[in-house]
Amino acid sequence: MADYKIKQEHSEPHAHPTFLSDFILGSQDGIVNVLGIILGVSAATADIRILFVAALAALSAESISMGAVAYTSTMSRRRLYLKEVEQEKREMKEIPNVERKEVNEVLEEWGYKGKRLKKLTDMICSNPKAWLEFMMAFELKLSPVDKSAPLRSFTTVILATVIGSAIPLIPFIFLTNNMLAGAAGAVVLSGITLFLIGCYEAKTTIGSIWHNGIQMVVIGLVAGFAGYLIGHFIGATPI
Repeated sequence: MADYKIKQEHSEPHAHPTFLSDFILGSQDGIVNVLGIILGVSAATADIRILFVAALAALSAESISMGAVAYTSTMSRRRLYLKEVEQEKREMKEIPNVERKEVNEVLEEWGYKGKRLKKLTDMICSNPKAWLEFMMAFELKLSPVDKSAPLRSFTTVILATVIGSAIPLIPFIFLTNNMLAGAAGAVVLSGITLFLIGCYEAKTTIGSIWHNGIQMVVIGLVAGFAGYLIGHFIGATPI
């Protein structure tokens, strides 16, 4: 009971790497994509209806597309992992000496030698579950992908993309009669949100809050500026 209390007191929350990457992927892509479209459309026309149609169409298509990509890519990783598991199991039965040698080589790279090396190799290879997981993690460098992971990635990415895509649109809801002010507000609000996403990444992983935040802002606004230039030149070109 005392050990359980100590474990509870000293337990620390750990970030889930898949959630972090899915969240950043969806939210950053949503903001950058819609911001670029908004700036491009606002530079080409003063019609707020066209802007909303273009942005909402992009929001719908981008969120579904990003969610689908997240689902299929995660499913592919799971299928690859399961395929390699079956192959490793087969090799452990058919060529155990070769598989044992591979365990031995990994342990040698870690600095184990002599009797300690042999003892560790024997211990790992005497337990099929430990042997298999050792080979998957340290020989093939593959991490297990849970059965529910594809759906979780799909949900996280699609929600993050929708929320991110909506951010640049917010100023236009309150500034429907002023396209220029709406575009400026979209840039400012998107920049702040991107900075906060960068801060979240830095706090969840490692790195400077300022560095990661500013880096995220620069990437997003450069993409938005590219959209503005396209819209500006197309809008200024007579048809």
